[in-house]
Amino acid sequence: MFPTDVDDRDLSAASAAEAAAALTVHSSAIQALSRINHPVWIYDFDAQRVLWANGPGLSLWRAKSLAALCERRLGVGMSPVVDERLRQFQRDLESAPERSITELWTLYPQGVPTTQPIEFSAFVLDDGRIAALCQAQQAPAIDLLALRSAEALMHTPLQVTLYSEDGEPLYRNPAARAAAPRPEQRLDEHLPQPEDLHELMQGLRDRGEHRLLAQVQTGAGRRWHELTARRCLDAATGLTSWLVSESDVSATQQVRREAEQLAERDALTHLHNRHHVSARFPGLLSDLSLAGRPAALIHLNLDRFKLINESHGHGKGDRVLVEVARRLRGTLRASDQVVRLGGDEFLILVCDDDVVAHARRLGLRLRETLGQRHEIDGAALRVTASLGVSLFPADGADLSTLMSHAELAMHRAKGRGGDTLVFYSAELGQEARRRGRLEGELMQALENGEFVLHYQPRVEARSQRIVGAEALVRWRHPERGLVMPSEFIPVCEDSGLILQLGSWVLEQAARQAARWHARGHDLRISVNFSARQIQAPDMVEHMDEVLARSGCPPAALEMEITESLLAGEDLRMREQLDTLSQRGLRIAIDDFGTGYSNLAYLERFPLDCLKIDRRFVEQLDTRPAIAKLIISMCQVLDLEIVAEGVETPAQLAWLQAEGCHQYQGFLRSRALPPEDFEALLQTA
Repeated sequence: MFPTDVDDRDLSAASAAEAAAALTVHSSAIQALSRINHPVWIYDFDAQRVLWANGPGLSLWRAKSLAALCERRLGVGMSPVVDERLRQFQRDLESAPERSITELWTLYPQGVPTTQPIEFSAFVLDDGRIAALCQAQQAPAIDLLALRSAEALMHTPLQVTLYSEDGEPLYRNPAARAAAPRPEQRLDEHLPQPEDLHELMQGLRDRGEHRLLAQVQTGAGRRWHELTARRCLDAATGLTSWLVSESDVSATQQVRREAEQLAERDALTHLHNRHHVSARFPGLLSDLSLAGRPAALIHLNLDRFKLINESHGHGKGDRVLVEVARRLRGTLRASDQVVRLGGDEFLILVCDDDVVAHARRLGLRLRETLGQRHEIDGAALRVTASLGVSLFPADGADLSTLMSHAELAMHRAKGRGGDTLVFYSAELGQEARRRGRLEGELMQALENGEFVLHYQPRVEARSQRIVGAEALVRWRHPERGLVMPSEFIPVCEDSGLILQLGSWVLEQAARQAARWHARGHDLRISVNFSARQIQAPDMVEHMDEVLARSGCPPAALEMEITESLLAGEDLRMREQLDTLSQRGLRIAIDDFGTGYSNLAYLERFPLDCLKIDRRFVEQLDTRPAIAKLIISMCQVLDLEIVAEGVETPAQLAWLQAEGCHQYQGFLRSRALPPEDFEALLQTA
């Protein structure tokens, strides 16, 4: 501190004149100061020079004369921290000339370090500026480690403040003083949030130390600081005090906030995302609860969006999602919250005094807005949505419950065909619990081997000869008896159990087909495949393993798949079906006419058979045109035709006349256990 880079030398006339002028400053005061027997000097903050010193002061500064001392340029080589500390003293003395500041300083006269406690007080110059009257006190005995610690405290960018037990500042290092709006700022003023001060003091009193990330009041406004505080004793008084060190982490907090904002945004639609829901919605619900205001949570799911992706490609599908997000924002109020949960699912939180009526009106507007044509690269698309609503707090007081209930209502809307809005009800909750219990029972049933296969004969229409069978799964419930697949297959599909169940069905059907083939029965067994099985990347490998284990000839098995699976552009699935067809397995479309019937995919895929859905067979006496069209189309494409649900001789006669190849239905037999089916073969 106070370094000098100039040796004493002969002074120029101008320098001598300056020194003489310094000696005349407040001559009466100078005469009084000259009689003080400890080092005293006057320092000009602005010129960074000594203006005057008494005899002991000249000795302390190792100066041959006052003129030589006044010539030294103390600012040369002065560290920025020391310069800033002196500027702080200047500002403090200008604002409160009556105050004094005592601090341990190390001076470097002629490059030789000397450590002195120095008292700084205001001295008014002739031109009105404030200079520092510096008085060196008796130097205490200081060990080198303590001296270096004091120097480090002076130069560190870490802000260090010592507070009394009641929060009065006792000491601030240069970094802390530079940040404080004024020297006397108290701890409670430094921490403007009462809860932060309470947390800090609680930690200090309970454990003697505490760390805290908080906003603090500085001369530059509110900043984020990371504080570490410890209980200690004031070395001057021996009283309890608080030593607080802190660093400014505002830049880090800003980066973190920006990262959090990015993390809470959906990259495609720029709506908030699922992370935003978990981070922000609980607080919003808490605020609504305190205000006593009702709200509605709307779960919106686009209908048949998968078909858009598969038919037009994921690029156009993404553009539809962007347009849907734009329309949602345009329909909602600024205070409403809209989030993309992922895929084609969105979540909307709205608040209104009559929230039920508002949700109904909003649902109509959303359906109308989304239902308008979407023009994507010249393709006209229509998008509809299923909406499920749960009410706060009537249907749940926490986010998890509200989201679960809104999703249940959305699934009910989708089950009704979509493009509608459903409010959550206790009935939906009971149904969900029932499905949950049923899912648990199904898992147990798979472990206990409670499933069995029955076989419904497939009959050649003209000869009435049994040429195959469809394998149909049944659940032999220990209490309820035989349970039909319509009750448990949807639950298996929703829960993912369909993969395990489908694998078991395929294995059992292949083994049964192998046994009948070994006994001389030339039968083809058809097995229903779920979407998850067909889309599994290891479908071919799994089929190879089943055929190898069972010994079933590939030609003895037929895979039944729904037509909706073929409507997209899944090249891998098509390649897998091609591979299986080349191995000798036959591929059939089940329930044709109920989905997205399209001649194009009938030609693209290696299909062998088409099954006419039972509803068209039931309408033969009133509306035979659709069944006739399907048969004609199959004849053109050279596909085998199988009619399902044939129950009357009149239906069979019509099918025979139109050239239908095979049929199955109660007219010949219901689905039978393997032993009964084999007995039927013997009597046929």
